[in-house]
Amino acid sequence: MTLHTVILYGCAAAVVLPGVRIVQADADGRRVSPAALLRVLWRRPVPWTAAAMVAVMTAMAVVQTAAPSVVDHLQREPGAPWWRAVTALLVQTSGWVQLAFNSAALIAIAPVAQRVLGPVRMPLVFLASGVAAQAVSMAGWSPTGGGDSVAVCGLIGALSISHARHPGPGPTRLLLIPAAGLVLCVLGNNHGVGVLAGFVLGAVLAACGRPGYRPLPPPKTSVDANPPAQRPT
Repeated sequence: MTLHTVILYGCAAAVVLPGVRIVQADADGRRVSPAALLRVLWRRPVPWTAAAMVAVMTAMAVVQTAAPSVVDHLQREPGAPWWRAVTALLVQTSGWVQLAFNSAALIAIAPVAQRVLGPVRMPLVFLASGVAAQAVSMAGWSPTGGGDSVAVCGLIGALSISHARHPGPGPTRLLLIPAAGLVLCVLGNNHGVGVLAGFVLGAVLAACGRPGYRPLPPPKTSVDANPPAQRPT
């Protein structure tokens, strides 16, 4: 394993691990099973914008699986028109591993991002971060490919600003996210562009007064108003 690969894996860990803590913080810091965590993240009020994004990406996964030639028409590639920087977010060019990982990441991050950033700002951050990363790639970093992981990284970058003042993930640990983004940019990896673009957009939203981190309220529990009377002993 080369030093370059080691640094890439280290940067991935510096983004993913704090990202996991951000998701857990939205579940009031509880460490629960993945199924229970998903029930917490997606319970009412349902984040419909996030649900729509997941639905679109799931539909595109089905389309590219049924008709693989779609990928060639939507991915970024040398000499492609500018709009491929947008459509490249819709296809996963590295097969089932990329499909599974990116889908899982979006399902976990999108509802958290909507509750923190808002139903309008969240998809805008996703799109702006992803397009910026795809555009840089088309300019020469990695001319061929596609995937929405760069946009998910943008959401994580934006959330690192909102969660920095919350004791859950820890401010110091969250600083690893933009630091890793910077290192990835130095290495010419487009995920770094996504992280830094999201971080900057999150900072702009915070400066404009967008409310920061608001933990999801705990689920309501039903209480029996008329508990059975205890039998005399």
